[in-house]
Amino acid sequence: MKVRANTAIGGSLMALVLGAAVTAAFWTPFDPLRVNLRARLQPPSSLYWLGTDEFGRDVLSRVMAGAATSVVVALLTVALAIAVGVMVGVVTGYLRGWTDRVIMAVNDALLAFPGILLALAVMIVVGANKFGLVLALGLAYIPSVARVVRGTVLSIREKEYIEASRVIGNSEVYSMLRHVLPNAVAPVAVLATSMFGWVLLAESALSFLGLGVPPPAPTWGNMLAASRPYMESAVWLGMAPGLCIALTLLGINLLGDSLRDRLDPRMAHG
Repeated sequence: MKVRANTAIGGSLMALVLGAAVTAAFWTPFDPLRVNLRARLQPPSSLYWLGTDEFGRDVLSRVMAGAATSVVVALLTVALAIAVGVMVGVVTGYLRGWTDRVIMAVNDALLAFPGILLALAVMIVVGANKFGLVLALGLAYIPSVARVVRGTVLSIREKEYIEASRVIGNSEVYSMLRHVLPNAVAPVAVLATSMFGWVLLAESALSFLGLGVPPPAPTWGNMLAASRPYMESAVWLGMAPGLCIALTLLGINLLGDSLRDRLDPRMAHG
């Protein structure tokens, strides 16, 4: 029952976010970049549902455009981290030996740094832009993926069907691709779901610090940063992006919990 509830609530919240992101690619109520000083700091109304900001820009339009930016950055980052991390984890876990020791020593050194600090260091080098953000966050989360996949592969490689694959003469590459990789999908799927939330939060934090997608392009993080001087006089400026971040994280966490319980019934807790 709890799994179904988590799936329903989490799925509904994520459908809302993804729907807003897709819609913003084609239409928003107003141009999210258009300045209208005559309408600056307007409270929510029938015309401006979430009010306007200090430059008279429609907050709802900017929230929708920010959702598109956050979703694109999160999806590209997760794809990069999963692709590279799975490859590293499968190779090191299956081959073992010096390859495993050398690569995992580097991996563990990267894991010693908090992900957001590592991303921050990369952003300083590559500059503040969308693709630099994807690269920075991807590099920050690759070590976590590699560690999880390696642990899974270490268990899988001892199974009887892997030994049978070796006995009948299959190459190591064939065994990894045909037998090891498909059986490592479940933990990777759960990790990817959770990572989407981590990346979204990290992207918002970097944007809040001025190291994300540069203004005037809207992101939830830079909208929060811009709202700080108006926390008392125009509270809606901070509430809109803040609630979007909170509800998106809630939705992805609920989906992650339900996915984990479905893929591994032993983890079910309700």
